[in-house]
Amino acid sequence: TNNPPPPPTPMRNAVRRVKIYAPLVLLLVIVIAVVQLVRPLPAPKLKLTAKATYTFPGGAPNLPWPTEGQASMAAAGLGTIGSSGEQKPVPIASVTKSMTAYIIMRDHPFKKGEKGAMIDVDKTAETEGQKDKSDNESTLNTVREGEKISEYDAIAALMIPSANNIARLLARWDSGSQEAFVKKMNDTAKELGMTNTTYTDPSGLDATTVSTAEDQVKLGLKIVEIPALVDITRMPAWTDQTGKVWQNWNRLVPFNDSLGIKTGTTTKAGGNLLFAAQKKVGDTNQLLVGAVLGQHKPPIIDTVIAQSRSLLIATQKEVQGAPVVKKGQVVGYVDDGLGGHTPVVATADVQAVGWSSLTVDIKLGDGGTAIPESAKAGTQVGVLTVGDGASQVKVPVALQRALETPGFGSKLTRIG
Repeated sequence: TNNPPPPPTPMRNAVRRVKIYAPLVLLLVIVIAVVQLVRPLPAPKLKLTAKATYTFPGGAPNLPWPTEGQASMAAAGLGTIGSSGEQKPVPIASVTKSMTAYIIMRDHPFKKGEKGAMIDVDKTAETEGQKDKSDNESTLNTVREGEKISEYDAIAALMIPSANNIARLLARWDSGSQEAFVKKMNDTAKELGMTNTTYTDPSGLDATTVSTAEDQVKLGLKIVEIPALVDITRMPAWTDQTGKVWQNWNRLVPFNDSLGIKTGTTTKAGGNLLFAAQKKVGDTNQLLVGAVLGQHKPPIIDTVIAQSRSLLIATQKEVQGAPVVKKGQVVGYVDDGLGGHTPVVATADVQAVGWSSLTVDIKLGDGGTAIPESAKAGTQVGVLTVGDGASQVKVPVALQRALETPGFGSKLTRIG
């Protein structure tokens, strides 16, 4: 027992180190393996394998643009189809009331079928209502001081017979004064990117209220997002609170799926029209917005309506659907984050909506629902979207085969 230890040698030193460190290494390996196995799995994500865009064949649409003034056409969610004429600020007359109506409906909304707030008719509104005789203004001459008019009827008076006195009444009701409301009009124009627009009154009677066709289309694209407002502008006629019937100056309605929006005519401004329409393409309802300004060939109201009708009908013909994905086609996969890819397929045929030369985006997303870690084949796990905004087409995508939770080996060897 008192024998000295054997002398150290390289071999004995190596064995001794193994005996000391091997248990530590083994323990470390076990700890790492446990951590790898129990830590949360990465959230599965959808990856697109189909083409990310689709371009309609052919050149830009050749629309029947007016030979004078300026015009513009656009589709909600798809962009501008085209424009004509120099886009310089010009008087827009009663087209101005489109902004007045938009602000009122934005800040005091009511739903289709409702009447909205009740507005007190003041002495000014009654007095100005008689300017149809003295100054040849468009007015609602049936309102009387002390009565009330519903917000719905006020907007209808604004947009159908183009009542200047009601435009001013709404401005005072909303903002306390016409000046304060005009500031709100210009602030809103700036927010909408209407960089060539200046409002100086809520009715458009002032020739200093100016805009461009492209700017008015920007406003029109916001107006068609308000169903209760479109429900008014698309009416061929409106009956006021006294039973008097007023015809819509915009004689595009109710033809060609027209939705209104607003005419504006004065000697200086000529004939002007901001208009909208719809077209059914597949299962989608496409919204089209156009503006024609500065038509001076008499009678100016007939000229601008005729020019707008030609432009509208031609645009409706141009907007078509094109098949981009077939039902059952693999459009992407679920990435489990650990190297596993499970294909997903479209559950129905998918078509893009647009016109020749237009490029639309194709996107694959989860549709706001978390993708499961495992699921049966055929389970819907996301949405394929073609286009944007009101013009987009959406189709669910489903698993082509079962989605399985990552296995032991995948969990153990994952990095990151």
